[in-house]
Amino acid sequence: MDLLCNAGKSAYNHKPMHPPSSSRTLLANGILLLTACIWGFAFVAQRVGMDHLGPFAFNGIRFLLGAASLLPLIQYNRSRGRLTGTPADRMALLKAGGGIGLMLFAGASLQQIGMVTTTAGNAGFLTGLYVILVPVIGLFWGQRTGMGAWTGAVLAVAGMWLLSVQAGFHIVSGDLWVMASAVCWAGHVLLVGHLAQKVDVLMLSCLQFVVCGVLSLTTAFLFEDVTMQAVQAAAIPILYGGIMSVGVAYTLQVVGQQWAKASHAAIILSLEGAFAALGGWLLIGETLTLRQLLGCALMLAGMLVSQCWPACQKKAVVE
Repeated sequence: MDLLCNAGKSAYNHKPMHPPSSSRTLLANGILLLTACIWGFAFVAQRVGMDHLGPFAFNGIRFLLGAASLLPLIQYNRSRGRLTGTPADRMALLKAGGGIGLMLFAGASLQQIGMVTTTAGNAGFLTGLYVILVPVIGLFWGQRTGMGAWTGAVLAVAGMWLLSVQAGFHIVSGDLWVMASAVCWAGHVLLVGHLAQKVDVLMLSCLQFVVCGVLSLTTAFLFEDVTMQAVQAAAIPILYGGIMSVGVAYTLQVVGQQWAKASHAAIILSLEGAFAALGGWLLIGETLTLRQLLGCALMLAGMLVSQCWPACQKKAVVE
């Protein structure tokens, strides 16, 4: 609890953060790796939940549940006098949460629209392209990306191809929607990395969940048939998707990205695809082929290269 509660304490009051130490960077990488693991296993919950609820209803309920799960921590911070920002700080927080929430909703919606006409394998690969888009878009924001991150990103994309695309890859209309969602996911990673250092991370997470949840649920009531019986039937997947995938994992993403480069964060978070395959194998009896195992290995190699390259360069300079 203290890690989450203290992570954004100074950020909420707009105090400048010190450059991340090596131990803090290692902690951030571990947090993001845990995030990818939780997200990966959430694919199993989402797959089961979709047997009972439409995608927008499922997303709407789980994101609002995720927001509710953070209220005790937010109240804990409030009781200890940590949420004492000025009106200008609160306005900045509202703008940040609204912007990231809209990006989150756009990414989830575009991805789901695309999956109507494309395969799950194509969707998984194309969504993962944000690992390359993050450093590319970052260039326009003045962010420099080292050779290690670029190499790691290429390895991760190659791994995602082997993991996700099992048959011939053909571009259909759904693929274009999913590619558009990848741009939104890249924007989400960059926005989180930029704003997490300026506002309270718990409040930022809660606000983005509320925005995404309300928009998703509104869309569900307009276009889907939502019944209480369906919600009850999908209760367990909703609980995991809401509390763990949203409340815990998305908040850990914001915490971890305070101290991690956006390009490195994207590579680590892309491992959710490997964890999804592992979760399917462990929990619902899906098989992992040699091709998929090689894909997982390449994605892991991409993460290790992106993290170890800078250290190796520093060592070479010293020697």
